[in-house]
Amino acid sequence: MVPNAEDEAKPPLRVAEIFGLTPARQRVREMWVMLRGDSNTPKARWGVSALEQLARVPGPRVWAGQRPAGRRVLISNLVNRTPTPPEDGWSVRATQVRDFRGGRMTYDSHNGTDFATPVGTRVVAGAPGVVRRVSSEFHRGGLKVFIDHGGGLVTGANHLSRALVRVGERVSRGQLVALSGYSGVDGVVSFPWGIPHVHFNVFLNGRHVDPFAAPGEVSLWLAGAEPAPFLGTRAEADREPLPDSDWNEDAIARGLAACLSDESRREIEAAPDLDARAVTYLFHSAYFPTRFRERPSPYQAVHPRASRLTLPFLAEDYDGVAFEVPRERAALSARPGA
Repeated sequence: MVPNAEDEAKPPLRVAEIFGLTPARQRVREMWVMLRGDSNTPKARWGVSALEQLARVPGPRVWAGQRPAGRRVLISNLVNRTPTPPEDGWSVRATQVRDFRGGRMTYDSHNGTDFATPVGTRVVAGAPGVVRRVSSEFHRGGLKVFIDHGGGLVTGANHLSRALVRVGERVSRGQLVALSGYSGVDGVVSFPWGIPHVHFNVFLNGRHVDPFAAPGEVSLWLAGAEPAPFLGTRAEADREPLPDSDWNEDAIARGLAACLSDESRREIEAAPDLDARAVTYLFHSAYFPTRFRERPSPYQAVHPRASRLTLPFLAEDYDGVAFEVPRERAALSARPGA
């Protein structure tokens, strides 16, 4: 898939975009919530074990524009299959971790897949859908684009530097939607050792799920066990059908009634239509679960896992994924002057 020329001609990224620093007053308030919490949000937790993730990928080299695994996008964190309770606060420690392979490539509260990639990498839709939310929360993943793919499936790309789509826009599989960055407090506090990446969330039936398959599960990746980029044409992508979203208005109303946060409640109520209200509710209930006494699914049906997603990057940039730096590249990087 080739991006539009008008997207290629956009001005270069600014530091404020890469880190998501504006508006400054709002960013300070959000950082304060992360550090101290509020009446409905526990403060974040961190410790020495959080440094484990920095050892997986050479962060400074990614900041310099290098791709440590070449034509494969390096994964720096996977979904934690044994997350700590949300009531304990967002934890970047590694005290209770297990990824889909049974390993430790994750941390306590991690609920997405982190694709380590240089700032400015083109991010695309992993399936056909409609853009339902574009927002930036400094303490919850920076700039994000949420796409509703119908059939109970929603994806969200986090830590972006620039969104290239608008809310309500229909997008095809492989269509350019954003440029990567490292927006959010994570990028600011960890620079330059932190790893620029796209944190890719997958929601099924209104809950975070791991697109990778553990034994006995169905992979959500269309290629099977591991994701691959879309290799078709724009015409083929445009013909791909988009399933309906079977929103449950009564369930969303129950979730709204169970919301303890005035801020979250106001934003959900202000949504202009059912589609926007459903995804706004999904966002707040997933990113701020302690703000709700209960979080009913926003869907009428329970949708099974199904293989629907392609890699959220262009085939021009990546062929697939890697779970570690290839040995030959690691050896080369260790040489003086490399």
